[in-house]
Amino acid sequence: MSEAFHHLARPIQKWIRRKGWDELRPVQVRTILTVIETEADIIVSATTAGGKTEAAFLPLLSDVIDKPSDLGGFDLLYIGPLKALITDQAQRLESICNEADLAVTPWHGDVPASVKARGIENPSGVLLITPESLEALFVRRGTEISRLFAATRAVVLDELHTMLDSERGVHIRSLLTRLELARRNRLRRVGLSATLGEPRLACPFLCGDDPGSVVVIEADDERAELKVQLKAYESGKNDRVPVQAAVAGELFLRLRGDDNLVFAGARKSVETYADRLRRISEEQDVPLEFFPHHASLSREHRDFVEQRLKGEGLPTTAVCTSTLELGIDIGDIVCVAQIGAPFTVSSLRQRIGRSGRRRGKSAILRQYIVEQKRENDAAFADRLRLGLVRSIAMIELMLERWCEPPRSIALHLSTLTHQILSIIAERGGASAANLYSVLCSQGPFRNVDPQLFAEVLRALGEPGTDLIEQATDGILLLGSVGESLVEHYSFYAVFQTSEEYQIVSGGRSLGTMPIENIVAPGMLLIFSGQRWKIVEVDDRDRVVSVKSATGGMPPMFGGEPGDIHDKVVSRMFQILEGEETPAYLDEYAVQLLNQGRRSYAMLGFNDGPLVARGDNSWIVATRVGTTTTTTLSLAMRAKNFEVQTHDGFLEITGGEESLLRALRSIRDGAQNFAVPNDANLAFEKFHSYLTRSLLLKDALSCRLEPLELPSLCQRLLGSDETMAMPE
Repeated sequence: MSEAFHHLARPIQKWIRRKGWDELRPVQVRTILTVIETEADIIVSATTAGGKTEAAFLPLLSDVIDKPSDLGGFDLLYIGPLKALITDQAQRLESICNEADLAVTPWHGDVPASVKARGIENPSGVLLITPESLEALFVRRGTEISRLFAATRAVVLDELHTMLDSERGVHIRSLLTRLELARRNRLRRVGLSATLGEPRLACPFLCGDDPGSVVVIEADDERAELKVQLKAYESGKNDRVPVQAAVAGELFLRLRGDDNLVFAGARKSVETYADRLRRISEEQDVPLEFFPHHASLSREHRDFVEQRLKGEGLPTTAVCTSTLELGIDIGDIVCVAQIGAPFTVSSLRQRIGRSGRRRGKSAILRQYIVEQKRENDAAFADRLRLGLVRSIAMIELMLERWCEPPRSIALHLSTLTHQILSIIAERGGASAANLYSVLCSQGPFRNVDPQLFAEVLRALGEPGTDLIEQATDGILLLGSVGESLVEHYSFYAVFQTSEEYQIVSGGRSLGTMPIENIVAPGMLLIFSGQRWKIVEVDDRDRVVSVKSATGGMPPMFGGEPGDIHDKVVSRMFQILEGEETPAYLDEYAVQLLNQGRRSYAMLGFNDGPLVARGDNSWIVATRVGTTTTTTLSLAMRAKNFEVQTHDGFLEITGGEESLLRALRSIRDGAQNFAVPNDANLAFEKFHSYLTRSLLLKDALSCRLEPLELPSLCQRLLGSDETMAMPE
């Protein structure tokens, strides 16, 4: 065994020998030595099943065993994003901790009250908890926090990539700051992640005051190879069902007999494909191996599917949403299938990390894309085959080991509102100065200056909002609405849960869906297998009114919504303008790619970014990602243009001279950027309690890029600022 092994406590060494390990992995050796020999914060980046959990906990537990504390409280804190992940990691740690007689306490909504009661009465060992349950401890047991965590020496943050610059990530950072203030001592932080394109960019998350002090430990890539296949299908308005049947038939043929994951997008698609695969199994009189897995299903059903995947002898394919994307131990997965174009490379990389874990085996990705038939009313986006092109771009970037970097720190005013209410509830009241110190001066909301913080407090205390009120001595208390919010169990999560927007057309409800990006009348919406144009957005009642949109049918399949990065869009244009054909495309995908390239050239994009359609409308090739393209779209809508947004493109209705004038005006006056009054800016949980002015400031900090508009408009206008109508 290596030198690192001899640094570990005897019970830990005994556990390793019982496991039959001949050697520790290189990433484990480096992490053990760093934990033992330094006090630095650490990021451990390795593939799924790469030994990250053991790399962190073997030396941390050894430190607890060899240097016990007499302060009392939990020795180590683990924060994970999913209840299932908490349960899974608790089971893994119990086998290690049993050797040293250390307690392991899982803590989330499904854990029995008796287990939590024991943890409160005698806190020790390892506490594994979700951010929401940790929040609940602050609100309901705020006076006990210092006792529960007095002895805690380190916090392990799992699936670190899911926390970076997200609502949940800022929430966790705020909770850790409050925890450290309560115990009057800083916690060492260890982040674990399988998908970090540039791990150094994640260092500020662990240590904002000194990110350069964070030690990054990356595992060597142990995977031999990745096998990829992309199959394409084409569907018209009346043959959606046969195409779904064809995809299901291909899945049955390729996946039966092994353990696999099929990421099918929305829950409805998951159920559709699971049902089709069940029917095929019944028709062929073979045992059922295909099962749905999504958050709306019972915990018992999800446990059943996960246990089948872990076990041996029963081949199992889970047809899932993103529920199985994160690091729950589900054993050796042979193949990962993806139906529809993904939105992020990091998500695709995380999913692929599930496959090829057995030594000597390749990871396998089977991608399925459905494009629309080129009918007479086909939209230009369908003619360009943008879904197929985006899929190719993301696969190529993944093969180059790139993934999206964390975005710059946003204001996160929704989460700030949540934490203001939480601290007031925890302490029974707080001064504005103390709130600002805890949350902004010392906490993660450092981009919020005192003036902006005061504006947030005024908004929360406005008559009709009544989240907070001020006592005669200046102390801030919960108002009537604030008390109702905090007392409900749904308060503990900072992200939207069941609060979705109702989609209505002609007075008829079409269903509900989450709205996670800025939307405004005139924009397109893909819902229930159709393309709709937004007519009105009602933030207070959470209703989006739509009407049927012309110009072809929308893509049938898709993943979870998200912002598409500039680099992905740039690669899409390289593919459209290129000639190389990836070897992993099937014959039909090659045909569709060539069709998209011909359409791109025929529309005239090789000659410039502005193409006239002849019906007083234009297609604008922005060549940039969701954020900047959306910003230009809103700027044009503020000038009374009708605009539709696509991947790297805009469709704009208006005359040539008026279009040129608008682009010049935006280029020269980006500092006066305005959002149309009917645009939705409330897309996070507590946004509805903030003023329009605060919502705009929040959006400008993370979802809009007005400073990018001058250079974008200049590129669109060109040096001579002239355009030629197509002949």
